[in-house]
Amino acid sequence: MKIPFPKVNQVILVIIIAEFIFITGFGFLPPLFAVFVTSNIVGGSIAVVGFALTIYWVTKSIVQLFVARYIDRNHGEIDDFHFFLAGGLLNAVLVTLYYFAQTPFHIYALHFLIGIGDALWVPPFYAIFTRHIDKEKEGFEWSLYSSFSIGAGSALGAAVGGILGTIVGFRAVFPFVGVMTLIATILLFFLKPYIKPKVSKDVMRVFIEKK
Repeated sequence: MKIPFPKVNQVILVIIIAEFIFITGFGFLPPLFAVFVTSNIVGGSIAVVGFALTIYWVTKSIVQLFVARYIDRNHGEIDDFHFFLAGGLLNAVLVTLYYFAQTPFHIYALHFLIGIGDALWVPPFYAIFTRHIDKEKEGFEWSLYSSFSIGAGSALGAAVGGILGTIVGFRAVFPFVGVMTLIATILLFFLKPYIKPKVSKDVMRVFIEKK
């Protein structure tokens, strides 16, 4: 029995592709990061890697709650869109700066700032994706994101990251990630025609209910 492949609207498609590129880029790093810190950072160790990850997750987990509350109070999607862009541009710059990192403090500071960058990126992604998801295709479109953006992106990023690290060296991988993050952010401009202006809560509710 042939199962038809559901059509996906433009907003969902753009976000999934942008997320695929974004996650593929950052997927370069997991196979390399611990080795980079222990072999290229003065005083670097596995403990430094662990503390850096803790700093990132604590920062992102706290800051994104405030970002989410802010964009939920401002009805419409202009603020969501601007936070989305800001998070992508910030991360594109910050991940490139790892190329110049020399000490554990540099690693900690960059992880802290990237935690803020991701906190700006994640809430508007969820908000816009949720508002524009096609009715009665919710399971498929979330699964498409999970399989293509997260699954395929992470797998491809890990493979390519390992190869790049071997060929060009660990430090040179970070600018590659920065470029891919910038490309993913530029793709978000294709969302602009579909972004809803600031409207009242009742108007936004009607838009969501019509989806």
